[in-house]
Amino acid sequence: MAIGPGIGLDGETIEVVRRLARELRQSMVIDADGLSALAGHLDLLRDAPSGALSHAPPGEMARMLGARVDEVQRDRIETTREFATRHRVYLVLKGARSVVATPDGRVFVNPTGNPGMASGGTGDVLTGVLGACLARGMEPAAAMCASVYLHGSAGDIAAERVGEESLVARDVIAALPEAFKRLRGDGG
Repeated sequence: MAIGPGIGLDGETIEVVRRLARELRQSMVIDADGLSALAGHLDLLRDAPSGALSHAPPGEMARMLGARVDEVQRDRIETTREFATRHRVYLVLKGARSVVATPDGRVFVNPTGNPGMASGGTGDVLTGVLGACLARGMEPAAAMCASVYLHGSAGDIAAERVGEESLVARDVIAALPEAFKRLRGDGG
């Protein structure tokens, strides 16, 4: 299940997100408004029976931690690792060289992606790619690393096509087939 992009933050929606975190037995990707619904209730992540997967830009991460963005950015690796182990989640801290951390403390730094991907909707694309990887039965850590890599690679391909300055989410989506081909070694 993937939840968050565009769902809004009315009271009923917030309660649904919290209830899903408490009760869902399958992996759940939480993004955007889904994370906002859990702000102040991060214990729900730790106690989630499914093992949640999430991604956040530095500003959203700072809000969840009650910290400043510069504090999050100061040590991106340790901030991500500490959050993932404390709350028993798989987490991506997005940004230049996105950081992926697992509940057992493993950390991976992604080499793909570019500043043009900081436009609205590109995180929703990552949520979709991650949800699709999980639906195919991938183990959460592998799904997270593969999704972040493919998403960044598609962003790099899109930037080659349209430039970083004008890159939007649909460009990343359009570049996903080429990113898969390049990963398999049969294109680009």
